[in-house]
Amino acid sequence: MSRPRIVIVGGGFAGHNAARVLHDSLADTADIVLINPTDYFLYLPLLPEVAAGVLDPRRVSVSLSATLPGVQCVLGEATAVDVEGRRVTVRTPEDDTVDLSYDRLILAAGSVNALLPIPGVTQNAHGFRGVPEAVYLRDHITRQIELADLTDDPAERDARCTFVVVGAGYTGTEVAAQGPLLTTALIRNRPRLHGQRVRWMLLDKAGRVLPGLDHRLGRTADRVLRRRGVEVLTGMSISEATPDGVTLETGEGVPSRTLVWCVGVRADPIAESLGLPTTKGRIDVDEYLGVPGHPELFACGDAAAVPDLTRPGELTAMTAQHAERQGRLVAHNVAASLGEGDRSAYRHHDLGFVVDLGGVSAAANPLGVPLSGLAAKAVTRGYHLMAMPGNRLRVATDWLLDAVQRRQSVQLGMVRSPAVPLDSSAPELAKSPRPQD
Repeated sequence: MSRPRIVIVGGGFAGHNAARVLHDSLADTADIVLINPTDYFLYLPLLPEVAAGVLDPRRVSVSLSATLPGVQCVLGEATAVDVEGRRVTVRTPEDDTVDLSYDRLILAAGSVNALLPIPGVTQNAHGFRGVPEAVYLRDHITRQIELADLTDDPAERDARCTFVVVGAGYTGTEVAAQGPLLTTALIRNRPRLHGQRVRWMLLDKAGRVLPGLDHRLGRTADRVLRRRGVEVLTGMSISEATPDGVTLETGEGVPSRTLVWCVGVRADPIAESLGLPTTKGRIDVDEYLGVPGHPELFACGDAAAVPDLTRPGELTAMTAQHAERQGRLVAHNVAASLGEGDRSAYRHHDLGFVVDLGGVSAAANPLGVPLSGLAAKAVTRGYHLMAMPGNRLRVATDWLLDAVQRRQSVQLGMVRSPAVPLDSSAPELAKSPRPQD
């Protein structure tokens, strides 16, 4: 008899953990295939530190082949799934097409940038979902400071030194907190910019910073942001974006060359393309992470509408913590469907959240205990080191170097790169003009 093939779409928190657990339990009895657009697992929570120049981009890029020995990693993007024929169509990086059959399919495709119908956003905003976007943003900010140093026009200098971040959730708050530290380091060796106002703005329609987390974390983050001079505008967003600035909902124009879009995420579009029932673009699954009516199909992470058994009637949030746990559980349940062990329902217990605010600042509530300052920083960095599947020593080394040395203020050649469209689900946007530098 041929060995069953288990195909996993997506190598993020959910997919990577599913592949690892499946290999540990079924390596001798099943073939495990992981489809991912890159050859690495991206540790997304540390991406703001890449944009701020604290971490080398390779630190958050953990090799799939090194951490998943024995798992066949297929480099490419899953573009279609034939549910009846049990086949996945994959487009490789060189635009070839590969069809893979499966006996079990785990859809863990994750999420992409959430867009709002605001004129000019897709053409002029910088997204923040991958390494290219983080490196691009760092290059872009560096270039704005360099060009501001060259101009004698006060209006142009002010615009280039104004940075607007929309979205005060987890990512946007960390980007806005890290931003002033980066621009301060960039200006340090530029005497012409000494005394120049560098304006960082953080906007969100919600009434507070970190609206989805404990209000105590939000208060700590808000305090740190304001202490660094960030203009925190809650209950506020933009109505238009142009290459020369943004217009606030109040009608006020803000000249700027930098708009960072961190409003939120939505499930990868492949989830809706399957023709299966969905909720808000996420595939409906039961508490065992299986697709009703399709015993060979499973979904987890941001692509799945997983019922929250601790809050009846609600779905689990689209967070890395849920994705990681669901990835491990779906692996056990897939193994159970093949006769190895018993399946279990997904029921989570909140262990708390950590938010790195740059420098010596952080906010954390491990097991519900609110922390700030150095204590929160220690917990935050300790958590990240434990959660990362690799590169721990390299990350810790970069943190140490950042504490004792000045940051390297050079570009890495990513400005104007076509690899960083805001809507990563629409490749045609990569061909559209990038924001003017």
